[in-house]
Amino acid sequence: MISSKFVATFALGSIALLTFGAAPATAQSHVNSPDPLLGAPSVNTEESHIGTLTGHAEEGKHLYRRYCIGCHGPDGDGNGMNAQWIDPKPRDFTEATFKCRSTPTGTLPTDQDLYNAITRGFINTNMPSWKPLTEQQRADLVAFIKTWSPRWAKEKPGDVLVIPAEPPVTIESILHGRELFQKLECWKCHGPAGHGDGPSAATLTDSKDNPIRPYNFSTGTRFKCGATNQDIYRIFMTGVDGTPMPSFHDTLTGNDPWDLVHFLRTLQISYPSKELDLWQGYVASHGKDIKPIGPDSAAGAQ
Repeated sequence: MISSKFVATFALGSIALLTFGAAPATAQSHVNSPDPLLGAPSVNTEESHIGTLTGHAEEGKHLYRRYCIGCHGPDGDGNGMNAQWIDPKPRDFTEATFKCRSTPTGTLPTDQDLYNAITRGFINTNMPSWKPLTEQQRADLVAFIKTWSPRWAKEKPGDVLVIPAEPPVTIESILHGRELFQKLECWKCHGPAGHGDGPSAATLTDSKDNPIRPYNFSTGTRFKCGATNQDIYRIFMTGVDGTPMPSFHDTLTGNDPWDLVHFLRTLQISYPSKELDLWQGYVASHGKDIKPIGPDSAAGAQ
């Protein structure tokens, strides 16, 4: 079944297509060929490699023109005709700055990262999941997206983060993660209870000076970059480029990232998890001993 979000986005792309004019009946296949709907890409041609699939930019161009131009724009800069009504704003592909990566902060993502983002979509945004497209079509779109920035011709993606095995979920792990949430001042943006209402939340902007909202754990069932504990771990260690969320690769060591993952799960009160069950049982018997998170907790939470 095609989701309503996909249908809405398809409709926006179709409107854009009609607005700019129909595609030429004998469109040339080269990605950098003249096209009345698209600006000139920064790179003449690109391929993507996802598993056994090879994506081709010349094929992805037609898909971009049909499905993506309305939001991401004819020049790939996020200034499509629908962008003025969208919040958060569409991604500017010319900067080659991507939120969801398996590579270090500041580096290019892998083709698989871009493919995963197109497939998954971005929760709390207008970017839907594009699973209705075939795997080959999504691979072709990745290849074309890479033509918008010259970085792809000059740089290689960073080394993929190796995620260690997750240790068992224990109350000690959750409590230590809570201490880290206090110590690293995560509450300043995400709020003491993870509601996205910290004292800094209203002042946050992205790399293009657009207002940006911290994630609200209490209402969320998944994160922008995935739903598993491994996905959350990856977010900590790679950062969310283009946003105020930094990489903690040089800050968190050992099992620290896993402890923080386990604590954050307890803030997702609408999402059943073993972490939440364990925490709620602990609070029921130790509630009076738990120090609050925030500016008044001098020694952190216990």
